[in-house]
Amino acid sequence: MRAWQVVAPGPDVSAAMQQGFKSVPQPGPGEVLVAVDACGVCRTDLHVVAGDLPAHTPSIVPGHEVVGHVVMAGAGVTDRQPGDRVGVAWLRDTCGECRYCRRGAENLCPRSRYTGWDADGGYAGYLIVRSDFTYDLPPGYSDTELAPLLCAGIIGFRALRRADLPPGGSLGIYGFGASAHLTAQVAIAEGAQVHVMTRAPQAQKLALELGAASAAGAYDAPPEPLDAAILFAPVGELVPVALEALDRGGTLAIAGIHLSDIPVLDYQRHLFQERTLRSVTSNTRADGRALLGFAAQHRLTVSVTPYPMNQADLALADLAADRVVGAAVLMP
Repeated sequence: MRAWQVVAPGPDVSAAMQQGFKSVPQPGPGEVLVAVDACGVCRTDLHVVAGDLPAHTPSIVPGHEVVGHVVMAGAGVTDRQPGDRVGVAWLRDTCGECRYCRRGAENLCPRSRYTGWDADGGYAGYLIVRSDFTYDLPPGYSDTELAPLLCAGIIGFRALRRADLPPGGSLGIYGFGASAHLTAQVAIAEGAQVHVMTRAPQAQKLALELGAASAAGAYDAPPEPLDAAILFAPVGELVPVALEALDRGGTLAIAGIHLSDIPVLDYQRHLFQERTLRSVTSNTRADGRALLGFAAQHRLTVSVTPYPMNQADLALADLAADRVVGAAVLMP
């Protein structure tokens, strides 16, 4: 099968990645072989390709927003069968035994492994995954619309919950790419006033079209104090900006796996009056099921820019240069 591999991590995507041939993997016990029908292009893929996230596996195949169908089941698999349409996300497996897994925080498992980082992902024709880490998909969406839900949607959903937004509250969103444009819709559907701060004029336009109350520059002040905020842009300089925009008792959740350095914070200005700063680490399968269940009940508008699979390097380069509105999705 054809597959994109990271051969020399670095900022030049065309030099970092190479398209070649790999053998179709065979599922082991508890695993399924999934044929890729669509794969979202996530900023985390860009961090893996650029080397911001240290390589876990040499010549890794990126991609962890996979919509596909099962073509073969390994020994012991009873919950999936050939032909099943499934989703594959970032969290690939956990130990199931540590204190984090036992308390329902499997996203914090020290032995967790990730699709497209620890094991080959969806920038290829096929991938294997544990059957119990696949997702049922909501009806009424195309493959290209579903793919971004499997990371951008799930992580944004978790970040929204981590932000502790009160009912009917005001939410600030910093950065407005694949994850943010989905999270904004969830928050609006739940009754929030959403204010978007992002540098790209096209993204500001999309935010308003999706129902945001306002859209302005990344460093601009929102029109009202924020009850909660989510930072999607991987820009540490925006942390004090967002904290200062919070009302008393507000919470800022940082949604990315990678963030540039945060400037020194001033306690009185940025944190006093019980403002809270939180990180978001991966997701649990419960988060994934909750987001996909929400998408089944509330039709989300998924803004997609499709690319053929043989242009994965172009899709990543466009993502790095902020030329993608919404989510980039690869089609085999």
